[in-house]
Amino acid sequence: MKRLLVMRHAKSDWHSGASSDHERPLNDRGMAAARTMGIVLDRIGEVPDLAITSSAVRARTTLEVAAKAGGWRTEITVDRSLYGTSPDGALGVVTRTPDEIERLMLVGHQPAWGGLVYQLTGAATQMKTGTVAIIDLMVGTTWQPHDVLSGELVALLQPRHFADLDWRPPSTE
Repeated sequence: MKRLLVMRHAKSDWHSGASSDHERPLNDRGMAAARTMGIVLDRIGEVPDLAITSSAVRARTTLEVAAKAGGWRTEITVDRSLYGTSPDGALGVVTRTPDEIERLMLVGHQPAWGGLVYQLTGAATQMKTGTVAIIDLMVGTTWQPHDVLSGELVALLQPRHFADLDWRPPSTE
């Protein structure tokens, strides 16, 4: 079984003066949420083998900050097609994933991400900024479905659920 992690970019800075939507950065809250989710995914054993992000600054930064905070050793690639994509477009990226990858993460945007989770699982979710949906796909050893690609929503993790936790490394004493 293959596992797909669908992550919406963290909170962006609408007042940054960025020259375009594509160039909009994260705000402070978004940076903190990305760090939190990186640590959470590491602590629960859900670090992706491969992470593919939209080319938008806010999505790339979310992934980079999460990976660094969580100490991930994850291959990261940028796919411009994920910026402004549809659920079907995102599925096209999923089905091109090499079979040796067991856990894939896509980082991108609403409304496509909520639509993707719904299309795969039938679960209506609010993919708020920084949210990660964890989906077990009903496929065997390949990312290529035999029929319609579907899955089961295993978890829906939002940064606000973990904001008050102590994320310092455990003491070695």
